[in-house]
Amino acid sequence: MSKGHIITVEPSGRHVRAVHGGQVLAESDKALVLHETGCPDRFYIPAEDVRLDLLTASGTRTHCPFKGDASYWSLPDAADLVWAYPEPKAEVAEIKDHLCFYDVEVS
Repeated sequence: MSKGHIITVEPSGRHVRAVHGGQVLAESDKALVLHETGCPDRFYIPAEDVRLDLLTASGTRTHCPFKGDASYWSLPDAADLVWAYPEPKAEVAEIKDHLCFYDVEVS
């Protein structure tokens, strides 16, 4: 990590749901929360708790110098709504095989 930029990953300990247009896309009690300097907290949900059958892989790819290269998935009415780091950097290895959604409900 660069000086002053901190990322931590820990179990959320909370129930997390990703809902779009009234449809539940993911629901988990095993989500991780990623805290990153200058960014909102993000919940990473294990792939087995995500309705992958509803998502379509997107051609979008982005690079984060701290987390690695991200791949994205879309819904018919929501492009690039979901992302993951298939090969995350060692510092955030826990998020491998987890997906992140722009909007989640936490209880």
